[in-house]
Amino acid sequence: MSASELAQRVREALSADGDEFEVRAAEEAEWLKAEVRDGTFDNTEAIVGLELELYAVDDRTDALQRVPRNLLELIGFEKELGLHNAEMQTSPQPLNEHGLEAQLAELRANLAPALEQTHTENIQLVSDGMWTVPPNGETASGYLCDSVEEQGVRIATNMSAAVRYHAMANTDYPSGMALDAPNVSLQADTVMPESLITSIQPHYQIPHAPDLPEYFRYALRIAGPLVALGVNSPFFPPELYDDVPDSRIVDEAHMEHRIGVFESVLNPRETGSGTDAQPKVTFPTDFETVEAAIDDVVADTTIVPMSVSTGERFDDAFAHLRHKHGSYWRWVRPVFDGPTRSAANARIEFRPLPGQPTVSDAVAFQAVFAGLMKSLTRLEHPVRSLDWETAEANFYAAARDGLRADFEWITADGTETSAVDEIYGELFELAREGLEGRGLSTEQALGYIQPLKERVDRRLTPARWKHEQVQTAVDEGVPLTEAIWGMQSRYVDHQSETLLDGSFTDWL
Repeated sequence: MSASELAQRVREALSADGDEFEVRAAEEAEWLKAEVRDGTFDNTEAIVGLELELYAVDDRTDALQRVPRNLLELIGFEKELGLHNAEMQTSPQPLNEHGLEAQLAELRANLAPALEQTHTENIQLVSDGMWTVPPNGETASGYLCDSVEEQGVRIATNMSAAVRYHAMANTDYPSGMALDAPNVSLQADTVMPESLITSIQPHYQIPHAPDLPEYFRYALRIAGPLVALGVNSPFFPPELYDDVPDSRIVDEAHMEHRIGVFESVLNPRETGSGTDAQPKVTFPTDFETVEAAIDDVVADTTIVPMSVSTGERFDDAFAHLRHKHGSYWRWVRPVFDGPTRSAANARIEFRPLPGQPTVSDAVAFQAVFAGLMKSLTRLEHPVRSLDWETAEANFYAAARDGLRADFEWITADGTETSAVDEIYGELFELAREGLEGRGLSTEQALGYIQPLKERVDRRLTPARWKHEQVQTAVDEGVPLTEAIWGMQSRYVDHQSETLLDGSFTDWL
């Protein structure tokens, strides 16, 4: 698609009647509430799924690489924000031993031929939290900020040709479109800086949709501890750092910068925005009822109120609400959809986890999250009474400090604790119980949990692994750029040997 054609489609999208769109979304929400109450969105059992995002690099230099669109289609992956991105989603499966095995097998089955096919183009697909090496012959800031104006529409040069992505830079909603992190500052004209980051997103479908608020409450309480286990993006592309000493950059790095990137790019600036627009990327509030969760989507600001086409799918009956939900960027969010009435579901998307070193690590998080959803709700675990403000503080502390963060937790006997071993000992035990409650043997359950348990035992996450390598190099006088790119090269090399069949613990 040419820039002029894309610009015209963006202009058409932006010409939609916003007031009419909001009315339609609100009407659909009332219909959806009735369907939820009638049991349409109930499942016979818990069901799991997973989204996996990757980025592409030149397999000779580790530099970021754009993926040709025809190649992306050939390997069966979906486009994401940047031209370097690729995404796959697993088919939903019941939460049992066969369902989790199927999740792992499907990821491997799709990735294996994709890796072979991209290798013929000298491209390697990488699972990671943030890329640090820009394309050959380009700068990181140039790649992220390059844009053109076409017919009065701002078009990001390196962004996928999806109307909704480009429309976000051309609406009244004042997205910051900036990076705001320790010793990093960058201002762009589009939301393209968000393409620095990649993630995994476990999904958990609720058996009885009206119970979603209870599951959601627990998901918020475990968000901090799970993020601390998964941190994987302590460094930006070196060129983006301010002119400060290398040692300061290393010392002040957060273990998980992906969270800050997403918030600073898409939320309004806190100062100087001249608007009272509410942030859209946030740690969400608790919901008392499933109707309140639907109402929260309705109340959320619509960035691009497009004219929505409908077809014969069941969830086309609430197509406007689904479109609003597409920019309902909470770190944990409720979802209602389904292509048919029989497939209609209410689920929780757990969105704060960065891409992981291997497929097994990603499925380990999926299994642990699902096991916790099962056991915490069944046991009515006391951590549900943990103050929301404390859960939020745990979440952002995890992003800053990983496993070294100060957490507050409430144990099964109602005792408050901040002891890392006690918190994770209980979490892993609860995850095991939840998985065994879905038919897994103790050995099978522990097999999924062990890679994450070993991170706690060693106090070593992927982010800490990266940070220690860069710290050592900088302490030895290696320039920061060389230290970060050297670490990144080792990450890519390790992953090339373990992505499909190993785990992060094989690197240690």
